[in-house]
Amino acid sequence: MDIQKLSETVLELIRRTSCTIPPDVHEMLELYKKLEKGGSRGAMAMDLIMQNIQMAASRFRPVCQDTGYLTFYIKIPPDVDTGSFKKGIEKAVAAATEGGYLRKNSVDSLTGKNTGNNLGAGTPSVHFDVREGNIEIRLIQKGGGCENVSVQYKLPATFQGKLFGRDLEGVRACVLNAVNEAQGKGCAPGFLGVCVGGDRATGYAAAKKQFLRKLDDTNPVPQLAELEAQIMNEANQLDIGPVGFGGKLTIGGCKITAMNRLPASYYVTIAYMCWAFRRRGVVLDQKGEVLEWLYHAPGEFETPAEERDYFSMPSGDIIKLKTPVTEEQIRSLKVGDVVLLTGRIFTGRDAVHHYLYNGGELDPIQNSVIYHCGPVVQQEGDTYRVLAAGPTTST
Repeated sequence: MDIQKLSETVLELIRRTSCTIPPDVHEMLELYKKLEKGGSRGAMAMDLIMQNIQMAASRFRPVCQDTGYLTFYIKIPPDVDTGSFKKGIEKAVAAATEGGYLRKNSVDSLTGKNTGNNLGAGTPSVHFDVREGNIEIRLIQKGGGCENVSVQYKLPATFQGKLFGRDLEGVRACVLNAVNEAQGKGCAPGFLGVCVGGDRATGYAAAKKQFLRKLDDTNPVPQLAELEAQIMNEANQLDIGPVGFGGKLTIGGCKITAMNRLPASYYVTIAYMCWAFRRRGVVLDQKGEVLEWLYHAPGEFETPAEERDYFSMPSGDIIKLKTPVTEEQIRSLKVGDVVLLTGRIFTGRDAVHHYLYNGGELDPIQNSVIYHCGPVVQQEGDTYRVLAAGPTTST
């Protein structure tokens, strides 16, 4: 196999995955956007989400600034060298990072140093399934915000004073509790991958792999198909809604699998995916030629998406503030207010927050605003260009 050709194809796969939402997810978000009550905060959130998706696709910029943890699932014939294949993938990941399709997201857990190219121990994550036939590469990009609300339970367990046992009713209780506890965190509306059984490690791996399923598929196990539909229905009646603002859409999909377990253990593992559900794939012949793009609409990338250089303002009352702001202005705000800021604002992540929390002073930001974001930034000579920037999670 031509490894250079492989790298070029995987680079295009990363570009498509990072910058666009697959058709099944896009259609579901469009449908529920129409169901939100006009003028509500949920409708406003869905409108901004859809504008964000449109703008990212039209410019081929990351749909979310947290381009996530890259997980590749590869079906590969036995006569293809997996070592060389993985090197080709790593070359593509480094090129995608340099090209601004990926944020520099790989950090040494001991030193805190960023590798700068998304390569390092465990990154990217590559899973090979050796079997005869064509080569299939599937990619999931899962951000830190939704990863932080993934959770694992063990049954029996007690929720709201009621004991649930080791059965599908207990599984249902675990999943709904996870959705309720998230309360919009993880960038709702979310999507759930669930594994019943397994051990601590295999449960998470199997739950995450459920994101490879299309939203409109039907579980081949009738009991699990029924449970998926029940959880979708009940979760969307919780009125958590987009970003926790209330509304019709709390989760857009629930996919469940089951694994054998030890008699002493019964784990229920829930992997959570945010609205920026990034999943694409490609089929290659053994020479590396593209045979088919997966999770792909006919002609999807042949005609550029319509470019939009604006966003529509939310309807209803808007409070307009200009920096610097006063303490009185800030204390007058209420949860749920829509605020339009103009003037100079500052960005800062965890190190800045930690410094200020411990009594540090930064005179330039007095009476101003910190926009907590982790942008995708590309260096061009002596200047830097922001390709994607959005609010992000903080410790």
